[in-house]
Amino acid sequence: METPISVNEKKEFVRWFLNHYQLKKRESVWILNYLMNHESLLSSVCFVEDVKLCPRGMEITAQGVKDPPFRFYKGQVMTNDAEKSFHDLRMNQDEPIYIQMNFENAHQCSMYALVLEENPYLPKDHYVNESDREEAEHVLSISLLAFKKQQLEKEIDESLQSGDQSRFKQLAEALKDVNEALKYTQVE
Repeated sequence: METPISVNEKKEFVRWFLNHYQLKKRESVWILNYLMNHESLLSSVCFVEDVKLCPRGMEITAQGVKDPPFRFYKGQVMTNDAEKSFHDLRMNQDEPIYIQMNFENAHQCSMYALVLEENPYLPKDHYVNESDREEAEHVLSISLLAFKKQQLEKEIDESLQSGDQSRFKQLAEALKDVNEALKYTQVE
């Protein structure tokens, strides 16, 4: 079972994204900043692919890719009007909102992979070649574990420098788990 993505992880991704990409539509920046500053709303956000299949979704696009600048989907209706979607966000804060981020090399981005969730609205036969999908999930899994390992090693170094023994023990245990998972994942 997948562990849920925390609000802090989502917030960290949005902050990173805004610092690294220029968006095609300035209203998209406003929406992302609004989400980042409203944790209760951000907890209802799921970053997914193929958002047009979701009951309520947004497609936000950075400069440098061919996708449309902005799209908002609700039911069978699609609009390019970011203000309408912003209004919908504010008025329906308890409803899940699915967001697709279109940017260069999105599929190779570890920051995006950390917050990307499986789209629950994809039809079962969406992936034509099941073995390719399984292989892609396997590669993604290894990449995420390697990224977590790198992060933990950095935090371990910081805990050693600050002399925080309890944090060091906690992080060392987490690193042990990640190394074990990596060993298991690469054997398959």
